[in-house]
Amino acid sequence: MILLRHDALLPKETEHLLPPIPRFLAGALRAIFAKKTKERAGERYAKAFHDLGPAFIKLGQILSTRGDIFGERFTRDLAHLKDRLPPFPKSVAEATILESLGAPPGEIFAEFGDVIGSASIAQAHEAKMKDGRKVAVKILRPNIERIIAADIAMLTLGAGIVAFFFASAKRLEPEAFVATVATSLLLELDLRLEASAADELGQIINKEPWMKAPKIVWHHVSRRVLVIEWADGIPLSRPEALELPGLDKKETADNLIRAFLSQALDHGVFHADLHEGNLFVAAPAKLTAIDFGIIGRLRPKERRYLAEMLWGFLRRDYKRVAEVHFEAGYVPAHQNVDSFAQALRAVGEPVLGRQATEVSMGRLLSQLFEITAQFEMHLRPELVLLQKTMVSVEGVARRIYPEHNLWEAARPVVRAWISRELSPVVEARRLFERLVHKLRLDDDGEAGTSRRGYLELEALKVVAQQGRTFGLIALIVSVISLGVIIWVAVR
Repeated sequence: MILLRHDALLPKETEHLLPPIPRFLAGALRAIFAKKTKERAGERYAKAFHDLGPAFIKLGQILSTRGDIFGERFTRDLAHLKDRLPPFPKSVAEATILESLGAPPGEIFAEFGDVIGSASIAQAHEAKMKDGRKVAVKILRPNIERIIAADIAMLTLGAGIVAFFFASAKRLEPEAFVATVATSLLLELDLRLEASAADELGQIINKEPWMKAPKIVWHHVSRRVLVIEWADGIPLSRPEALELPGLDKKETADNLIRAFLSQALDHGVFHADLHEGNLFVAAPAKLTAIDFGIIGRLRPKERRYLAEMLWGFLRRDYKRVAEVHFEAGYVPAHQNVDSFAQALRAVGEPVLGRQATEVSMGRLLSQLFEITAQFEMHLRPELVLLQKTMVSVEGVARRIYPEHNLWEAARPVVRAWISRELSPVVEARRLFERLVHKLRLDDDGEAGTSRRGYLELEALKVVAQQGRTFGLIALIVSVISLGVIIWVAVR
């Protein structure tokens, strides 16, 4: 009903795309329920998402990063959903601090200022500690738990309806998708968990050159209040952010992509809410991340699949990219790997090596959706946060530097991961560890001898399967040996 009231369900701007009967029905619903307004589509969607609550505000934040798909005017109209929602009163914030931390703000802080950012789940205040440190104080909105519970119930019901009535949508696993979103939203309702995530991921981020993260003030953290050191720079969500003197936009965009990929590939944990309201920028190319309420995690095998797919695209090795999809189970086994490789080539070749301004992301996403349907690919719940963050991060990078080349920015991080994790030496070590593990299962006696013989046979099979790796190692050893022989002969 809220979507109908704001003309955001079947908006008038899309009426010409509908067949005659749906167009008539959409017009009738609009005439009955929609408010009369001259507002643009983006303005109407922003109001609808705001009225619907935090889950839909998160959706609006993601859409607002993709001006290349939905248009700059539409995304600008959604921009205030990032960190400029109506705040709750300062008196409520002060009461929450007293209840949560056991003392009023005046006893904890030398100064407790006004709201500096207000989002869907919490708002932040500027403050100064007694020791002079400048900090941000994050406080949950009143009754947010009840609001989130209602949002989750509504999303769950909607997902069930979609799964029941639309057979074509089942491969997108709407119920599993909502369950993943619900889990991430529930985790945001305990700021102690966010503090833990910020501390864990902050240590990772601060070791890398691409991005920084402020430190948690642990002795002032509770379920509803979190105190964190001040982030340098200004939010990317502000129009003046990209006009900073001395700002290197290309390097800033590259740093964002590399920071995200380094987190995901090298460490298996990443900031999963990297929209512009959660990123601060300072010249020449310094990025600081805040708001660690949503983090994603990747298991080692998922990190390997991601790295191999990215590396395959970078080398235009579409056959290997296709094989990885099958090995990971992302494409059903009864499909044809060569046909899938052919489809991937049709996606990759028009994009690789071109500037972002030369690529239609709308057309590319449409093509990808057609391919996933053709090859019966299902949504992977364990990758939802990764996919969502990749869409958001790439959109933010484009807004920072419109000519940004995602693939070239990714290359150094992916190359380093591949050389470190998939080198012949590493593969040999993994094989040796597998063999040692199997042999440790061996028992003494005749049964053990028989078991040893079986394992040795299995080991030979594994060695045969790893022929390329050991062939390369053998070549290296041969070259070294030849060098030694020549050196001895010359002497």
